[in-house]
Amino acid sequence: MNNRLPPAWSKHLKAPGPKASPLPKAKPIPVPPVRSDDMLLRMALELQQAKKLSEAQELCLRVLARTPNHPLALYILGTLTLNHDDEMSLRYFARAVGEEPRNPYFHLSLGEAYLKVSEYSPAIRHMQHALELKPDLVEALCALGLAYIGFGKPELALRPYEKALEINRDHPRVRAGLANALTSLGRMEEATVYLKEAVERRIAMPAAYNDLVQTRKFTEEPAELASILIELRNPKLDPDGAQQLHHAAGKVLNDLQRYEDAMYHFKKAKQAAGYKFDLEFYRRWVDSMIDIFSPEMLAARAGYGSPSEVPVFVLGMPRSGTTLTEQICASHPDVHGAGELSKLSRTANALGFLNRPAEDLRQSIMSITPDLSRTLAEAHMSYLSERAPGALRVIDKRPHNFELIGLIGLLFPNARIIHCRRDAIDNCVSCFALNFTESHGYNSDLSTLGLYYREYDRLMRHWDRVFPGRIFESSYETLAGDQEAQSRRLVDYLGLPWDNACLRFFDKDGSVNTFSRWQVRQPIYTSSVKRWKNYESEIQPLIQSLGDLAETKNESRLEHPLTR
Repeated sequence: MNNRLPPAWSKHLKAPGPKASPLPKAKPIPVPPVRSDDMLLRMALELQQAKKLSEAQELCLRVLARTPNHPLALYILGTLTLNHDDEMSLRYFARAVGEEPRNPYFHLSLGEAYLKVSEYSPAIRHMQHALELKPDLVEALCALGLAYIGFGKPELALRPYEKALEINRDHPRVRAGLANALTSLGRMEEATVYLKEAVERRIAMPAAYNDLVQTRKFTEEPAELASILIELRNPKLDPDGAQQLHHAAGKVLNDLQRYEDAMYHFKKAKQAAGYKFDLEFYRRWVDSMIDIFSPEMLAARAGYGSPSEVPVFVLGMPRSGTTLTEQICASHPDVHGAGELSKLSRTANALGFLNRPAEDLRQSIMSITPDLSRTLAEAHMSYLSERAPGALRVIDKRPHNFELIGLIGLLFPNARIIHCRRDAIDNCVSCFALNFTESHGYNSDLSTLGLYYREYDRLMRHWDRVFPGRIFESSYETLAGDQEAQSRRLVDYLGLPWDNACLRFFDKDGSVNTFSRWQVRQPIYTSSVKRWKNYESEIQPLIQSLGDLAETKNESRLEHPLTR
């Protein structure tokens, strides 16, 4: 999206050609001068393409200083800030739409920005508006499909993707998007057809391979593995493609129990990604949260927020069983599983909770008044109600909400919080095997991953101390060892009567949009002991970083493929 320029504007930013000589005895044809704003914006686009984002931003701001509300300057600034400051990006795109309400590209970009922050209703509205203005805009059709998937309505995503396929069979987002909708619905074989077509036509091929191998578990070597390994030898392969293909190869090799080879590819994938994580900053941030959210501070704020019991937060490390837990609970007729929502983290960002030095963080948290807490809670409740108006409980299963339990306590003192835990080494190995985004930079190497896990554990122990009895800890091993007993405990914790549908979570209709979407549709079954031992010689940096957390008393367990 960052380099997409509306055609209506691109013609204004083309450099003028040489001035033609006048014909004999004819009046010279005047060449209109290039506006200085256009010159600056053309330079900004060139800088953006060269990844010089701060310089590009400065030029756009110079244009706005001279020509307030210049729509293209606002649009470019929106693309520059997306993924770095999504709230700012939303404001820029909204201003661009306000200046040019009939520009379909501006509506599309605003819709995509809303999609980034999980605001699905306005995202869908702006994408539909873009399509009213330009019905054949393939990017808008694909974005609309993705929004429907995120909103938990993947059945509505099929038609936009199918229409996009009719318009442009070779667009890189079409087949992958259609396959995404089908896998969300559990229609894996149909999804496989589209992904194989993408591979055969070499359309976004590395990502297609990575999606393809996630649709099933391999018991014998597939032809795709040899093809993936050949593609990895392509000297023109870019880092993103290498990351995708290495993860695809690692996943297949893990299925085939060729663990040393699998770990080699997982490590190469992390190297190709090149993600960084400031562990020391994160430690200081955890220190601050522990220091600020004391029992005395929380006691002084009793009565803050909303007394509603509707919100349920399922959280913990990624790959700890959060999706499985959500599916079991959401199989109850009075519970809606909303998936991973960004609403709480957006509220935290607006309040200054994240990425702030200690003193700024303290000031931000202490500035929350009773009225502000109620206003924020009401806005959150409206957000949940839009997804499931009649549900008694609505689950947000964003794992990293474990960082924001203090905020949950201020906004929703009666909310249920389910903390999913899993054997530390198994949990980390499962994380390392997946193609997480840059926001999970701690997953970039085994040593950092283990040290990050220790910070997560330290923060969770603090929350348990300051919210005694509030947080239900659900051990994956306990759940897998006696599914019915632990499921009954979960439903009882939710304050609801038991329903046998919770035992057949794998039959539940609806979408699943996490890495676990294939596995969660399988019943819990008996598996081997401590799967991390297959990688033991390869993961010593992880074990050393985990320290005492790597020690475990359980010698056997039942496993569900969800956390493999």
